[in-house]
Amino acid sequence: MKKYISIILTGVLLVASSCDGDFAEINTDPNRADGEVFDPNLILPTVSANYSNMMTGYTGAILFQSMWVQVMASTSTGGANYYSNADKYVASGSTNSYIQSVWNDGYSSASRVYQMQKLAEEKGYSNLVAVGEIWKVLTLSFVSDIYGDLPYSEALLAEEGITQPKYDPQSEAYMAMLSDLESALSSINESGDPIRNDVLYDGDLTKWKKLGYSIMLRMAMRMVDVDPASAQSYVQKAIAGGVFSSTDDEAVLASDQANGYANSSANALNVTDDVYEVRWSDKLINFLKANDDPRLSVIAEVPVAGLAGNRSTEPGNNAPEDQLGLPNGYDLRGGATDVSNAPNYPGGTGSGDDLAPIGNYSRPTAIYRDRDAPVFILTYAEIQFLLADAAARGYSVPMSAAEHYEAGLEAAMVTIGKFGGASVSASDAASFVAANPLDTSSAEASLQMINEQIWATTGILANFVESWNNWKRSGYPELTPVNYTGNFSQGQIPRRQLYPSSESTTNPENLANAISSMGGDTWTTTVWWDN
Repeated sequence: MKKYISIILTGVLLVASSCDGDFAEINTDPNRADGEVFDPNLILPTVSANYSNMMTGYTGAILFQSMWVQVMASTSTGGANYYSNADKYVASGSTNSYIQSVWNDGYSSASRVYQMQKLAEEKGYSNLVAVGEIWKVLTLSFVSDIYGDLPYSEALLAEEGITQPKYDPQSEAYMAMLSDLESALSSINESGDPIRNDVLYDGDLTKWKKLGYSIMLRMAMRMVDVDPASAQSYVQKAIAGGVFSSTDDEAVLASDQANGYANSSANALNVTDDVYEVRWSDKLINFLKANDDPRLSVIAEVPVAGLAGNRSTEPGNNAPEDQLGLPNGYDLRGGATDVSNAPNYPGGTGSGDDLAPIGNYSRPTAIYRDRDAPVFILTYAEIQFLLADAAARGYSVPMSAAEHYEAGLEAAMVTIGKFGGASVSASDAASFVAANPLDTSSAEASLQMINEQIWATTGILANFVESWNNWKRSGYPELTPVNYTGNFSQGQIPRRQLYPSSESTTNPENLANAISSMGGDTWTTTVWWDN
């Protein structure tokens, strides 16, 4: 059943007609309800939606990471053509705005979580406090993975007088987050106070615990190269606690266009220019074609011929053999980097004023333009691939690397059907999994296959930031950077986003300390775990 997100939170907290018995106690304007009568469960849908918006659309994921990690590609070239940020690492007029979106949205969302927790504590809703902690760690770890060091131990304490919080080194922030997550998970009492207004798991605390331990596993695996002892310790804790056990457990948030909570990636991809400009990269299409991956016909189509056809959303040709990825780093400017000079350029479609120079390249299918498409926060496939990675490193996990890899691959075929459009049949999925066993000839061969699948699977599910984070962690797939004239990263794939310029005025001393500690504030400065 579709879960509708219809809570509105502005400067005051509004009381909706769906709240519990407290509603009868409100004899005044509900817009003036205070913490004594307001049900903090009503905040939960909003913080869920806040996170999904932070990881999608123009907040950064499509404009930066989707093409940094060569899942997607575009021929746009700066100025008003905003995809130059991603495809060629060239600034557009709005780059400074894009840089700060995740930071600002992340702390705004975390602040709302904190508000929910404070109200929940006053009412004795300990399970809601714990769920809030899971969500806070998920949110701020996402921010940290993009920027690096950040306020954590002193964050969200403005009411206590801390308006310029110190930046914790990411190494310390990560350990604090993991500790907080562990404490929250151990405090959940499944027979205690119920979670209401839950648009993710409909109040199922068992699934919330599985999400928390799955987040713990992913965070632990970030640390395998920089703190292997802690990584292995928290992997074991996550497994013991209970990570996702099937695709039924995964965190997939329904969107709700009718009530103002549309999928923001779909919002972007419905813009006429985006319909034309955004293509799948040759890196991804070639990867899927090389393996006869049945997801290819689900995700990719060659548009109707001609510029008008390319700019329309009319369904195109999704035959796997006809799909062609756009190479990254090309433009439509007539010079050396014009797409017509790309290797094996197929020519355009249409002619004259209706010529579409990139018309033969594959674009995302309609499932990505559906504003009610779900947002894939964390999936069972990703967890199984991470367990396979851990097994390949010699960690103690429930099954062998090959078995976890097989489970992940099968789950990836199932989960794509949650988009709600075309799907992979059970027989095609089984045949594909059987034909593509993990290469166990060496640990490195296994790690390459596992992490290439994480890249492909998270990219296909439009979780582009995770595709990028896992590439930074693992080094797979091997990517060739674009060195386009005027780029902002010295011809290297960006490893982080710059801190927001607003921090230099609101928290200058602590920002300066963080920049010094990290060794700079550049696009190629690495975060702690990106070794």
